[in-house]
Amino acid sequence: MSSSSRPLPRPGIDQIKAYVPGQTVEGQGRSIKLSANESALGPSPKAIAAYHDAASRMDRYPDADAFGIRSAIAKRYGLNAARILMGIGSDELLSALVRAYAGAGDEVLYPTATFPMYRIYTLATGAQNVQAADLNYGADIEALLAKVTPRTKVVIIANPNNPTGTYTTKQDLERLRAGLREDILLIIDAAYAEYVEHKDYDSGAALVDATNNTVMTRTFSKIHGMAGMRLGWCYAYEDIIGVVGRIRSPFNVSTPAQAAGIAALADLEFQQRVIDHTRRWRQILAQRLKGYGLSITGSEGNFVNAGFPDAPGRKASDLDGFLRARGISVRPMAMFGLPQHLRITIGKDDEMQTLMEALDAFYTQTPSAA
Repeated sequence: MSSSSRPLPRPGIDQIKAYVPGQTVEGQGRSIKLSANESALGPSPKAIAAYHDAASRMDRYPDADAFGIRSAIAKRYGLNAARILMGIGSDELLSALVRAYAGAGDEVLYPTATFPMYRIYTLATGAQNVQAADLNYGADIEALLAKVTPRTKVVIIANPNNPTGTYTTKQDLERLRAGLREDILLIIDAAYAEYVEHKDYDSGAALVDATNNTVMTRTFSKIHGMAGMRLGWCYAYEDIIGVVGRIRSPFNVSTPAQAAGIAALADLEFQQRVIDHTRRWRQILAQRLKGYGLSITGSEGNFVNAGFPDAPGRKASDLDGFLRARGISVRPMAMFGLPQHLRITIGKDDEMQTLMEALDAFYTQTPSAA
């Protein structure tokens, strides 16, 4: 058989570089993983109990409409349940949204230093990636609007932004939406919404309610500590929900995931514990890093992103190697377009204390020895 007769992927697929998730250091004794923005405190005990209880029903297909968990989300956040769609993490929904509204010859627009999966979702559809320059490591509304062309079909903004921890105000989101054509879909990826404490922040739900061309995506992987369950949702105008619902997989969200999600939403006390723990250690870590002369890109999310000097022995790669040798994994930011930055997830108390000791050890050595 000649090579020319083999199946070929659609244009764009060959440009995709596989996403590399946060890694664990192997073979170093104790391993501390601070590289994947996973929850420090894990899931609510009530969510774990609900998961185990639902295991006895695994012989039956799950509720395809996910009525129970959609109702729980609507109640928790004051939303319209008819505008909620569940997914295998928010990733499935983000992919389906891009696939549904963009294709060959179209453009998908988003900021520069942001979640790399946006690029992958776009290339998989055959559409063209377009990126707008950031402002202070966050979305620049004017730069985004300046990049819009007649071929722009989708605009994506992470709010708060991963990996920089910056956020876009409600006013700026409204300004972005008002500046886009009505036939352009605006996707607001609000995976870290629960960690934000600024009064001028909105997750995007209000903009969804006010328009018919905006979508907000959310996840249970962060605040709810259910990354291994793969559970997410989106909130959008009913017509958009109908479109995406037709192309996602049937029975996509398992019965145990739905049950655990409902229980997690109801455990407000545990959610507050996670928020308090995260904010406390985020502040401590940011202050410590600033004390070493490093810069911090933003203050939202369950992580801190630090910028390093381009100096021998003091580069981001130097600290990364130093920590890895001690079994601590953090996230190099080259994939995100920030080669002199490291993103550090907030971990458990003892993990953060070990990290602090390692940072002190690194910065008390001379650069040549680091």
